[in-house]
Amino acid sequence: MEDIMNALRHIQKELDEQKIAIQRSGEKVTEQVTQNINSIMEEKFTILEKKYDNLQTKVENQEKRLYFLEKQARRRNFVLFGLDEKETSYSNLEITLVEFTKKYFELNIERRDIQEIKRIGKKGERPRPIVVTLSNLGLKIEICKQKNALKDTTYYIKEDYPRDILNKRKELQKQLKIEREKGNTAIIKYDKLIVLDKDKNITNKRNLSISPENIHNLVNKPKKNKEQLSDSKIKVIRSNSVTEKAIKPSMLNFLTTNKNT
Repeated sequence: MEDIMNALRHIQKELDEQKIAIQRSGEKVTEQVTQNINSIMEEKFTILEKKYDNLQTKVENQEKRLYFLEKQARRRNFVLFGLDEKETSYSNLEITLVEFTKKYFELNIERRDIQEIKRIGKKGERPRPIVVTLSNLGLKIEICKQKNALKDTTYYIKEDYPRDILNKRKELQKQLKIEREKGNTAIIKYDKLIVLDKDKNITNKRNLSISPENIHNLVNKPKKNKEQLSDSKIKVIRSNSVTEKAIKPSMLNFLTTNKNT
């Protein structure tokens, strides 16, 4: 009887050892499979990450191109406010604008000089503003130069900016007020705040980031001779805004050399 019990104990021991061996083997197999799966997943994630980065780069480039194309497309535009909405047709609106410009500006504008004209916004009690696209940039510049002729009237003229640029300019108004209270000469040019520090005689370009508090400075150093310029560089600190990160596409470089309006 005792021999049988010993034999059973021996069998039980062997079974326990086999069970442990199987468990260890299973753990090794599981570990190896997990490593293989992780390796495959990591490889796939790496490929997807590269594709995502490439796609993101393409999207950013497209945004830059659209930004500059839209900016260029609006260069010959201006917005006229306050003109009574009495026209009955497109040609009638053209004639009204031509008569208006001849009355208030020292310019001889004809209907052929107007590439496009339209009112924007919903109809209401007040006359809607008119967006005018002229056939050439020079004519638009001359009109903007003479816009002070409307000073004592109910009419006024503004640049035609995209909505996001209008929002940035609105946010920069607070910083503009602060700079002028300091006694500095400051203006908003497109989506930048340009400040002339009269004490230090330094021109600062303050670029809009997420908010006016995050505005950075671009300092134009005094002119140097050719030898000094070859050994020195002007440091430019850019903001995190889409506008400031955009690099002008080479195909559009010839467009951006014109005077910024």
